[in-house]
Amino acid sequence: MTDPEARAEKLSRELDSAFRNRADLYRLFLDELTGELGAERAEAIMIHAIEQRGKEVAAAAFAGFGANDARAIGEAFLAVSPDGGRMYPTEVERSDDRIAFKVKRCPLKDAWVEAGAGGEKLAALCRIAGAFDRGLFEATGVRFDNVTWAPGHGSGCCHIALTNRACDQEADDAGRASPN
Repeated sequence: MTDPEARAEKLSRELDSAFRNRADLYRLFLDELTGELGAERAEAIMIHAIEQRGKEVAAAAFAGFGANDARAIGEAFLAVSPDGGRMYPTEVERSDDRIAFKVKRCPLKDAWVEAGAGGEKLAALCRIAGAFDRGLFEATGVRFDNVTWAPGHGSGCCHIALTNRACDQEADDAGRASPN
């Protein structure tokens, strides 16, 4: 296959398939662990392990960033989004000290829905997958806020916001300065 466009399309399909495989592994691990340990313990174990992986990735990917580089961290994250951002399309809001993403499509969530997961099981799988993002971004020191999909959340996926840590300090200082 020498045609660059055909090769790129093939690689894009293979990448999507790899992410779906990851989703299937999460789903199957959750089922097995739930059967052995119960739902709460199974989810906690998976969250811990996946959050640790996020921290490992952050150590390499964001080593040059700090707690007040939220926008730069977010831009670096978007720059390496799989398949040029097509795999995880997002709506992005930017300011000097903050960046927020609304993920409109997630191949993991798509795979879980196709496998029949819904309701609380789908929400648990989304929380588990969101642990990677928590590990990834909290390791940088920025403030990380994330709302993962849950019933009633709509058709999209998670909403992530990164804010400079200095903003927390400014809010704390303003709270102490204001008379009650």
